[in-house]
Amino acid sequence: MIILIEAESEIPIYSQLTNQVIEGIARGDLCPGDSLPSVRAFAADIGVNMHTVNKSYHELEKRGIIKIIPKSGAVISTHTEIPESTSQRLSNELKPLIAESLVIGMTEEKIHELVTSILKEFKQN
Repeated sequence: MIILIEAESEIPIYSQLTNQVIEGIARGDLCPGDSLPSVRAFAADIGVNMHTVNKSYHELEKRGIIKIIPKSGAVISTHTEIPESTSQRLSNELKPLIAESLVIGMTEEKIHELVTSILKEFKQN
């Protein structure tokens, strides 16, 4: 999996890293049970501070994407059911984006098309 960090982006580097790991899992580049590199190794590989990688790993753990196992490292979680708290968080994050889409004039059909194209993008890789 290739991680591309945009230092000039308004998005914090730890968020870019978090999002790219999640996208890598969604594309199938990373699978449940796979280990992520150590914080130190990952930071060196992508050229960022190890505290940045550590913050990203803790964010991924908080979201239930990975498990941090002492002395073993970070491992991609296996999901058998989606917790209600996760569904609620995702709903809260999507609402403003959908509202913005409607406000700028996108139709419900266009929003569905956009979501469908994003899903296809993840599935074809």
